[in-house]
Amino acid sequence: MWDQLEELLKSKNITRYKLSKLTGIGQTTLQSYKDGVEPSFKNMCKIADALDVSLDYFRKRDD
Repeated sequence: MWDQLEELLKSKNITRYKLSKLTGIGQTTLQSYKDGVEPSFKNMCKIADALDVSLDYFRKRDD
């Protein structure tokens, strides 16, 4: 999940700090996602809404 999020942040020129402000999710919590903690559904909705993407964007692919 983090790889997709990081790619999206770069493409939209949004920092983790700005994402934190847009979503109300603390920077420490965002860092925990980078470290492998799975975000709650509620927080994933906030992230998807803030970045104007569908939740499907973050689904794991079994390719």
